[in-house]
Amino acid sequence: MIDSRKPEWLRVRMGATPAYGELKSRLRSLHLHTICEEAKCPNISECWGGGTATVLLMGDICTRGCRFCAVKTANPMRILDREEPERVARSVAESGLTYVVLTSVDRDDLADGGAGHIARTVMLIKEMSDVRVEVLMPDFRGSRDSLDAVVGSGADVLAHNVETVRRLTPSVRDRRAGYDQSLDVLRYLKDRSGRITKTSIMVGLGETREEVTEAMRDIRDAGVDALTIGQYLRPGQRHLPVAEYVNPATFAEYEAEARALGFAMVASGPFVRSSYRAGELYLEGLLAGGPVTAVGEPGVKQFSGR
Repeated sequence: MIDSRKPEWLRVRMGATPAYGELKSRLRSLHLHTICEEAKCPNISECWGGGTATVLLMGDICTRGCRFCAVKTANPMRILDREEPERVARSVAESGLTYVVLTSVDRDDLADGGAGHIARTVMLIKEMSDVRVEVLMPDFRGSRDSLDAVVGSGADVLAHNVETVRRLTPSVRDRRAGYDQSLDVLRYLKDRSGRITKTSIMVGLGETREEVTEAMRDIRDAGVDALTIGQYLRPGQRHLPVAEYVNPATFAEYEAEARALGFAMVASGPFVRSSYRAGELYLEGLLAGGPVTAVGEPGVKQFSGR
């Protein structure tokens, strides 16, 4: 464990702008949870101030207990809110946004892990508005039926996070999650859909440079197009301590290495999270001649954050 004092490059200037307050009020009135709040994202002031947020589906209680995550862990002991998909879709339609990121808690208590709920949300968004949709999904314990449900929803970007390197996975993630299981999920999503696939890893948990390189190679071998790399920040005392505050120069080196490995889209930096500047990354892949052949739309507004 290192000194708890953060280096200068990790100091965030927080501030509540009128746009921040307006979005917060709108999300509250619609009874929507966001991963921005639940995961204590360091970009919340920047993103919400710019009118962006990542919607957290299926409540704010997760059935898994990953040791890095601030989301509450318990048995939800409740059925899904059947009105949530339409509520989210109407919110997106009313916002005038052109790019939306949806994520969710793990719901291992449900037969399909909540895949049908996520799929219905995407389909309703597509019916009500002309919006690009990115889904950051659980692993559904590798269930092909659940993964197929999300693929069949029409989501434009299919994401699932590997989170950390192979060696640290058992100590960082819940026992029901796995390094190879996540790679298999990403490989299946790419093979099944042919669409953009995306994942994220954290550094500063005690991994070596060689292990990060190995993880990037494994992820690229699974056909993943987009990669984000960010600094792990400890949400609270019951979570894993930070082993290292990684220098911004190292993040730049990771980005260069990832691009050399063939990733079409890369974001790497201390404050980068899996949905950070998601719409811009999507356009970057299009304009760089990535896996999607459509012409990118300038000025994409996002409903992202984490």
